[in-house]
Amino acid sequence: MYIVVLITCPGGEEGERVADMLLRERLAACVNIIPGLKSKFWWTGKIHMADEALLVVKTKKTVLRELIKKVKSVHQYTNPEIIALPIIGGSKEFTKWIEDETK
Repeated sequence: MYIVVLITCPGGEEGERVADMLLRERLAACVNIIPGLKSKFWWTGKIHMADEALLVVKTKKTVLRELIKKVKSVHQYTNPEIIALPIIGGSKEFTKWIEDETK
């Protein structure tokens, strides 16, 4: 099964670092970095706001556990957003490419 993983980072620089690590480790075939995200969220009992970057990671479910572990080991947030969504359809050529480019 192929998945898209959403990861927020405190900025583009950390996003680049996390993306590079995921690609080098073959835990992702592709990572889109979307800068300029503004997030509002509950944390420590109050509402916070932060400027962030969103990573959109294309990968496979079989590497998700390792991907989460690696992201947590380098991410500066205590509780980083790491959410996996199934890819329920798409181009066979694209999903084969994901298969070929990840562990």
